[in-house]
Amino acid sequence: MKLTLTVLLTLAVAASAAAQTPSDVISFLVTNQSVQTGDFHKDQAAAAATRDTIGRALLVNLATAPIATSSSGFVYRLDPEIGTATRVSDSFGTFFVERAMTSGRGRVALGASASTANYDRLDGLNLADGTLVTTANQFRDESAPFDTETLTLKIRTSTFTVFGTVGVTDRLEIGGALPLVQLHVEGIRLNVYRGQSFVQASGSADASGVADAAIRAKYRVASSRTGGFAIAGEVRLPTGNEAYLLGTGRAAVRVMAIASAENARIGVHGDAGIVRGGVSNEIDGSGAVTCAISSRVTVTGEMLFRRLSDLRGIVSTTVPHPTLAGVDTLRLVPGTQTPTLASAVSGVKWNAAGTLVVTGQIVWRLGNGGLTAPFTPLIGIDYLF
Repeated sequence: MKLTLTVLLTLAVAASAAAQTPSDVISFLVTNQSVQTGDFHKDQAAAAATRDTIGRALLVNLATAPIATSSSGFVYRLDPEIGTATRVSDSFGTFFVERAMTSGRGRVALGASASTANYDRLDGLNLADGTLVTTANQFRDESAPFDTETLTLKIRTSTFTVFGTVGVTDRLEIGGALPLVQLHVEGIRLNVYRGQSFVQASGSADASGVADAAIRAKYRVASSRTGGFAIAGEVRLPTGNEAYLLGTGRAAVRVMAIASAENARIGVHGDAGIVRGGVSNEIDGSGAVTCAISSRVTVTGEMLFRRLSDLRGIVSTTVPHPTLAGVDTLRLVPGTQTPTLASAVSGVKWNAAGTLVVTGQIVWRLGNGGLTAPFTPLIGIDYLF
């Protein structure tokens, strides 16, 4: 047994050195195992499924995550009574939830945002503390497995996004967003046999570059002094490198309906959309409440929900060992349920000077669906010309 583990460790070190991309590292860590389950084909299938689930969940966060709203913090509307454009409200608007208002004809808004996230859970399972058991053998008359493999995986991302919009008419605005991502992945696979621990595999990799860019358009269908309704479309272009988990490898189209009710200080906004293409088909919905606590400061709270048809959770299964009597084997396998990804957003928008708006917000984890970080801080600026 010791000789076998020594050989495996040597191979693991060599393979780890050869791994170059985050996808390579994840694949190596979840497929290299030493627990003798007696069923090689099930082991390979389970490992491949776990690898694909982690990779897909990571793509959901990197390549298809919501980006900042297309509208500027300042929105204007032509007042027919006086014949000039006036501000719709004192609120500087939302973060990710679209509002029905548009910036106004000839208005050009440019902005940028930066965020960082440390993902520590996958479907509620802790990736970072070494407790994620990927494979194990356990005698039925014993309280704990005698042979286990655990995975520790640390995933950190930093994202810088530049975006802009232009008001083509008072009702129509078009824009785009370009995310730049830096990804770091590192992990260890540990085998524990009867209390003796062996580092079976380790690896790390970095990737950076352009993620999937977005082109967007929004059209205000109807409006009044207290609300409005709009439709919008977004195309995600496959500009990110799929091999490095920076892009999905295919275009995605999103269409959505937007409704807003807003007075001088309080606003309520809601979106509903569908996505086709990209990493998965999707149905999403979101809502926001904004409050202008002064003429220069707005506080906002948002709720975001996403349901991706091709995203599956990870669950643990137990089956009898095919050759060892009285022994059960545990494996991680994809579940049959499609998890709902949910998050909350809270933050502040501050009119620092002129038409410059500085934003600060935190995205909070809700529920256990997908690959999640406990919270993700973001800062940004938005300037209207």
